[in-house]
Amino acid sequence: MMVAFGGEVRRLHFILGWVTVVAFLITGQLMRHHSPPLVTMSDSVRLLYRSRHIYILSAGLLHLMLGIYWRTFDGWRRHVQAAGSVLLAMAVPLLVRAFFVEPARGLLAATPWSHFGLYALFGGTMLHALCGFKR
Repeated sequence: MMVAFGGEVRRLHFILGWVTVVAFLITGQLMRHHSPPLVTMSDSVRLLYRSRHIYILSAGLLHLMLGIYWRTFDGWRRHVQAAGSVLLAMAVPLLVRAFFVEPARGLLAATPWSHFGLYALFGGTMLHALCGFKR
């Protein structure tokens, strides 16, 4: 059962990584063909679009790497690893939503989608890193 768990999660990360990288490419094209053009917008709005765009890329690359280098652990590490994977998977829709919602609000407005998305990326990565420490 452990091999099936590992194989399924590995495949999930790999597929989610590719889907997220495609979302990164699509959001790049949306920025390029935005009406009005981003160059006519304020620096703060362009910054918000670009930063959210890069957050999507970082989530996609992280999932791709996990899909390539996945290693299933035993015992408590397996549960921590699963929790980390859940957090990382949650980060993707949060960061994609941030790209579409937060730039319109402006730099001084609250940015909960990107905050929670980045916290999920950080937390999931730290949980996976914790599993990798030797005894």
